[in-house]
Amino acid sequence: MTSKKLHPAVQMYAQEYQSGQLSRREFLSRATMLGLSATAAYGLIGIALPGKASAQATRGGTLRVNMETKAMKEPRLWDWSEYANFCRGWLDYLALFNRDGSVTGGLIESWEANDDATQYTLHLRPGVTWNNGDAFGPEDVIHNFELWADGTVEGNSMASRVAALQDPETKMLRDGAVVAIDDLTVQLNLNSPDISIMAALSDYPAAVVHRSFVAGSNPIESPIGTGAYLPESYEVGVKGVLVRNPHHNYWREGGWLDRIEFIDLGTDQNALAAAAEGDEIDLTYRTDSDYVDVFNAIGWTPSEVVTANTLAVRFNQRSAPYDNLDVRRGIQMMVDNQTVLELGIDGLGLLGENHHVCPIHPEYAKLPPLEFDAAKGASLVADSGHADTEFEIISSDTDWQKNTCDVVAAQMRDAGLNVKRTILPGATFWNDWLKYPFSATEWGPRPLGIQMMALAYKSDAAWNETGFSNAEFDSLLEKGLSVADVDARREIMAKIEKIMQDEGVVIQAFWRSVFNHSNGKFANVDVHPFYELFLHDIHLIG
Repeated sequence: MTSKKLHPAVQMYAQEYQSGQLSRREFLSRATMLGLSATAAYGLIGIALPGKASAQATRGGTLRVNMETKAMKEPRLWDWSEYANFCRGWLDYLALFNRDGSVTGGLIESWEANDDATQYTLHLRPGVTWNNGDAFGPEDVIHNFELWADGTVEGNSMASRVAALQDPETKMLRDGAVVAIDDLTVQLNLNSPDISIMAALSDYPAAVVHRSFVAGSNPIESPIGTGAYLPESYEVGVKGVLVRNPHHNYWREGGWLDRIEFIDLGTDQNALAAAAEGDEIDLTYRTDSDYVDVFNAIGWTPSEVVTANTLAVRFNQRSAPYDNLDVRRGIQMMVDNQTVLELGIDGLGLLGENHHVCPIHPEYAKLPPLEFDAAKGASLVADSGHADTEFEIISSDTDWQKNTCDVVAAQMRDAGLNVKRTILPGATFWNDWLKYPFSATEWGPRPLGIQMMALAYKSDAAWNETGFSNAEFDSLLEKGLSVADVDARREIMAKIEKIMQDEGVVIQAFWRSVFNHSNGKFANVDVHPFYELFLHDIHLIG
């Protein structure tokens, strides 16, 4: 994009980076969101673009990675990245969220936003073909936006991400919202400014399907895609296998492996460590914090990245007694987040502040420290009439999530409450994750804090598991999505964060560093903030 006009904010971001006001990650996140390519962004601040280790790439080989194989559903309904990682074998994305915080082009080569972020011009990558021989073009892009924008489909989280393209009455794609300019150009015309939309197109439910894809279909059953691999088999809870498609000319360098096996070992990290020692896998999809030393000890290569990944121990305000503010605030005051950080994930992360905006988000606003007062919290709960109520905290059996909820429960008991702990197998827990009265949900990172707020806490959002509905919050959120200047957006975010705390929406005690481990035989397998596997870049080290 160096030949195109820079968005007015980009040069300012570069100056703020050079003066030390912004970290490199913050600069890359802000600049690329507005259409600057990664190469140009690095060049603007005088740094060489890091390259992928492909010079010694060897064609062939089989990668074995542990990962849950969940019951498959159509992409816009995906609620975990495991779905996407398998289907990334043949389904690509318009944009990509990278480890360095940048959002860069995938099936779109570049894009520009107008000054007020109400119009985006997407330049499709030339020469891309589907594995059935069709050329990738605007018809495919428009079809995907029609699927994504359909807010009448239960569980379609993409609808809230592209809400600025919807008809507010029909909750479907508005006429004229997505327009083909020519064979390689598509224009997005938004109802209102939205600086987060390109980040949304990099999120894992935004996998791009062929124009013939029928809503409700299983993508494995008709694997038309632009990627280099095809599904050979997929057995829920057991194993999924991808093989390289010898009949498809992939549109970029990559697709090195012959075969990729996803082996479902469940959530028990002991089983995972045993599989690593027994040479049954080559890569961990994720290594939980309390097992990092175990994998280091067997000689596997670690990878770490600081992220906005967290666990939201949340109250469902649709269910009593969590519809009572004093109950929510009282329980929050009983829980010391520092203790949860130390005992829940061995201190491997940053302290959370009960508002779900991370210090690495560009618009994060620092608020005064939280008040931890167990006695005062107990008084609030007692005054609400729930001193003798049994509070049940539900979590999955994943170790770090179970441990975190155990710490929360212990502190509530110390404050005098009657607390029941229910631990469910992961597959059982995630069937009803939106419905539990009081439970804990892992949330992956997003490039922007305002994007996270819209996804999880907007009143009508498909993934609003808390039942939180606040008119002032929604109004501030809409305003924040329209502000490209980060300093101005931070002022809005300070108010949003304060509402989250005052309304007792979640106990959000920490931000996790995430890890994986490999046996050292493969390149480009470093852990991604969202545990995404860029399958086409992985290869044997020659």
